[in-house]
Amino acid sequence: MASRRRSGVVDAADGTPITFHTHGTSGPVVVLTNGIGTTENFWRFLVDELSTDHTVVHWDYRGHGNTPPSASGDYSLATQADDLARVTRRVMDQGRPPVQIAFSMGVAVLLELYRKEPGLVRAMALLAGAPDAPGTGTALFRVPGSLAAARAMAALATPMVPFFAPVVKAFLRSSLPYPFARMMGVLQPHAPRQDIDEFLQGVASMDPLAYWRTLRGLLAARGSDVLPMVSVPVLIVAAAQDLLMPLSQVEKMRRGLPHASYVLIDEAGHAGLVEKGPEMARAVRELLHKVPGQGTDSPGRHGV
Repeated sequence: MASRRRSGVVDAADGTPITFHTHGTSGPVVVLTNGIGTTENFWRFLVDELSTDHTVVHWDYRGHGNTPPSASGDYSLATQADDLARVTRRVMDQGRPPVQIAFSMGVAVLLELYRKEPGLVRAMALLAGAPDAPGTGTALFRVPGSLAAARAMAALATPMVPFFAPVVKAFLRSSLPYPFARMMGVLQPHAPRQDIDEFLQGVASMDPLAYWRTLRGLLAARGSDVLPMVSVPVLIVAAAQDLLMPLSQVEKMRRGLPHASYVLIDEAGHAGLVEKGPEMARAVRELLHKVPGQGTDSPGRHGV
């Protein structure tokens, strides 16, 4: 990260210390919410762009980054959204709600926050994510009861996670995942290997049960009913070659938010934050210019 980072902690309802990191020293507050397993380097283009004239806050989910595993074992989306609410209240500038930017699973978390506390959201940017569990409405889960079956199987598999974790960790730390993901089309040809390796090392260092239970929380996501409630400015960014977040799900969310701005970024997969970081940053900058009292005179490092 180009800007100096300062870290802080806010206590969750169950006492879990949720870590957040602040970049920039002045300007309106922007809060960044992760995808599952995402390491902070995925945000580097947005932080470099926005911290020139905003206070940018990034926070770590339970069991991610500098936040320890959940004290209560709770990794539900509602609990993650409450964690986000606590971070938001801590970093708000003079009571003004921040612009909330969410990636992947973070989209579902942010919409859960909006369900409970819409006053904590000034505007939202929804990047490569959707309100419901991944695959909802696609051919994979079109058979009635198939998504419920997937949730049940994930629950039944939980006791086995510690036994398989060493093998998975060894694979993630090897040289194999990057070329394999390229071959499968999950990563685009210009995906920066250093960023992807940092992400893989971050996942490999996690408590495996924290990751698995976070994934189970994501499989339970049902946030489409929040969309008609949203009245703040919204930006939706989709990655054209995203194999992990089906474009059809993002398009469905777009139809549920007819007032939202929409950007489709080509040659970007689910790692679009680093594959097409400058384009993602420019799209978010455009949103900020449209939010009353949020835009600034500075065009940012990349400009728009």
